[in-house]
Amino acid sequence: MREQPEGAALLAVAREVLLRELLPGLPEDKAYAARMIANAMGIAERQLREGVGPQEVEHLALVALLQREGGLAELNRELAVRIRQGRFDGSDEAWSLLWSATVQRVRESAPKALTAS
Repeated sequence: MREQPEGAALLAVAREVLLRELLPGLPEDKAYAARMIANAMGIAERQLREGVGPQEVEHLALVALLQREGGLAELNRELAVRIRQGRFDGSDEAWSLLWSATVQRVRESAPKALTAS
């Protein structure tokens, strides 16, 4: 059993301390860097909470679409090549995969953007 709190919760607490207690006391030229660090911590926290599930879903969708096995990065590169070649023009399956991947990335990097739309 891991120590409590787990990694995602630790990142959340550390991020909160950075934003609420440390950032207000930083000189203006360091505030931007501190906000960037806080944003990175938020992304890492959300990725930890999500686990590998989203990557597994994307991988399975790519295998089905491309009809071949491979690693996630490799399959994404091949998808990009095929898209540039026009091989998925008008493909609802490719559009759905790209939309799902985009929503997942926004969910991790800027979740407030999803609630605003």
